[in-house]
Amino acid sequence: MTYIGELISIGVAFSWTATALLSEFGSKRLGNLTLNVLRMGLALVFSLVLFMVVTGNLLPPGASAEAAGWMLLSGVVGYVIGDFCLFQCYIIIGSRYGQLFMTLAPLAAALMAWITLGQQMTGMSILAMFITLAGIGISVLGRGEHHKVGLKLPLNGVLFAIGAAMCQGIGLVLSKIGMDHYEATANMPDWLIPFSANFYRCVAGIIGFTLLLYFRKGLDPLREAIHDKKGLAVATATTVFGPFVGVGFSLMAVQYTAAGIASTLMAMTPIIILLPSYWLFHQKITWRAVAGAVISVVGVSLFFLG
Repeated sequence: MTYIGELISIGVAFSWTATALLSEFGSKRLGNLTLNVLRMGLALVFSLVLFMVVTGNLLPPGASAEAAGWMLLSGVVGYVIGDFCLFQCYIIIGSRYGQLFMTLAPLAAALMAWITLGQQMTGMSILAMFITLAGIGISVLGRGEHHKVGLKLPLNGVLFAIGAAMCQGIGLVLSKIGMDHYEATANMPDWLIPFSANFYRCVAGIIGFTLLLYFRKGLDPLREAIHDKKGLAVATATTVFGPFVGVGFSLMAVQYTAAGIASTLMAMTPIIILLPSYWLFHQKITWRAVAGAVISVVGVSLFFLG
């Protein structure tokens, strides 16, 4: 099918919009770490069911140690570190601004690909970086004290958002490396490889988040969350749109089209999320918010398509 990778990427952008809004609500209700433990656990269950239906086995076809290692590392970077930062920024600055900063993720992916895969950085790429940063700046900077430019958002929320974007971009490249090794050893349909890769990433995720929760707060918040029907419903929906469908299809999109094109289309979430965040959280839509989101996405597009 023509443009299947591009169509999948656009669908992922809508999926990530849903999971961002749900994650903001869920993080505030259950807590960052508790929600992430539930998400990783549910994603693993969904994956096992998928493998059983498709292959007749609970576990994905065996990957080489090298492929599994890359995918587990991707899970540590993209899920444990990246999603911890992302959900924390949702609590502090909200999902709309959090997703705006996630337009930096494709830039981080390109830098990581430059370092690990030898892909070249052009003058247009550098210009696009500045355009993306300008778009973010338009949205988050305003008049400060004594008529100086000031940051409208809490600094810790911004730092968490930047950390999340960097980790997502780096994690995507690590996943790509792992899937390249997986394809050489696994005997399965091509479309199933991303879900198998995500299985390993979720294994790393649930181990990492459970350890963080245990050492920071103990497991009592998890026991309480299991009895919270509304919280469990949100966690389930977040899992479907996020680490199962969203991430699985984002990895699939990279298989069917260039990583840059896929990342660009998936980066449209900051534009898509404007109306839902207004309806659900009553966040005002200003010309600065719209202009900043559009300019950031344009910057990402130039980075990869220019």
